[in-house]
Amino acid sequence: MAAIVRIIMNAAALWVAVTLLDGFNFDGSVLAFLGIGAVMGIINVTIKPILTVLSLPLIMVTLGLFLIVINAVSLWLVLLISDALSLGLTSESFGWTVGAALIVTLVSWALETFTGRR
Repeated sequence: MAAIVRIIMNAAALWVAVTLLDGFNFDGSVLAFLGIGAVMGIINVTIKPILTVLSLPLIMVTLGLFLIVINAVSLWLVLLISDALSLGLTSESFGWTVGAALIVTLVSWALETFTGRR
């Protein structure tokens, strides 16, 4: 049950980013969007912690701001997998991906706080 809630929260956060940013687009079905949420959850559980540990010195030097870059790289990986699986999530540039990662992070934080999952 917790995994389903996490997938829905990831999809909701991505939906907000798609809605707010012109260069971050989605053209697909609701089921594809939930699939992207699942892919995002898998990357957040597997690859993101590895990237965080490997870049700890940069995180310390930048007082945590490098975490935005890590979130953007994680979202970029989601975009690559979405493209490979033809799920419909695209970004026009890495700048749009960074903006989307920032929005997804803030919305996910708010949803986790609201639902008591944090």
